[in-house]
Amino acid sequence: MAEDLTNDKTEAGKSSGLAGLGVGAWVGIAVATLVIGLLIGFFALGGGSAGGSLNKTTLAESELDTAVASYSYNGKNTNVTAREVIEQNGSLDSAKDEEGNYAVPSADLVLSYARNRIIEAEADAKGIEINDEDLTAYAEEMLGSSDFESIATSYSMDVDTVKELLRGSAKMNKLREQIVGGEDGGTAPESPTPPEVKTEEGQSDEEKQAAQDAANDAPTKEYADYIIKLAGDEWDKDKGKFKSEDGPYATALAEYEVKKDGASYNAAQAAYYVAYQEYSTKQTEVSKKWTDYVNELLGNSSIDIFTMKS
Repeated sequence: MAEDLTNDKTEAGKSSGLAGLGVGAWVGIAVATLVIGLLIGFFALGGGSAGGSLNKTTLAESELDTAVASYSYNGKNTNVTAREVIEQNGSLDSAKDEEGNYAVPSADLVLSYARNRIIEAEADAKGIEINDEDLTAYAEEMLGSSDFESIATSYSMDVDTVKELLRGSAKMNKLREQIVGGEDGGTAPESPTPPEVKTEEGQSDEEKQAAQDAANDAPTKEYADYIIKLAGDEWDKDKGKFKSEDGPYATALAEYEVKKDGASYNAAQAAYYVAYQEYSTKQTEVSKKWTDYVNELLGNSSIDIFTMKS
């Protein structure tokens, strides 16, 4: 039941920014672009035999188990209740208005819930399970904490709901890993550290900039090592130069002098841009593979929303 996912990490309960988000949003902090920009298959508003249109915008507590949508996956139809959608995004108490009623969940929230349940169902069909040890490790990795009671308290939720949301997110993460295989896109390269320049009292801005420019152009072994490491097989260790002149790094650094014991910060920056572009391209390829998979999955499913709230 995890909400749309991103790749940021935080320490649960300690970020004032997260405190204002629904639980579905902060659980969504788990996996990069999990269901961004996806097709949703057959998608209808305000119809369907399971619940029909809702001619109201609020629900009493006794009506929380009213179906606000239904979805089909693998030939099976499942209803979605208002209670399930509300609990995905926070506590029931926080969603209650002054008169003790609850706003009918918006179409966007209902769609997100149903979509994630379909993806979870696909994970279940593939035999993906998340045991308690997996859940603890996942919470530690993505939220910086596995103290579920503290997490639940921070968001005014019960522990079981928190665990359920995280377990669903972990399932989808495992499914994604299974689909993209070892093609994780690698790790983003770290940019080189600029050289430090000591300034003297009374120096003008022009003088300071000139000193910085000179330092940026000065060759050091540190920047040479940085470039050689990024270039990998493109660098000929025996000859101390690039193996060819038309490789990505050799082309980008053609105007710089790069030796095994010396290269400038500016050259290192140019190498960084090459490395980051390669990383970005791989990430896009991996993301597309996963997105295409989920598009096909959702394209073969249907979601029927009864809510009238925009």
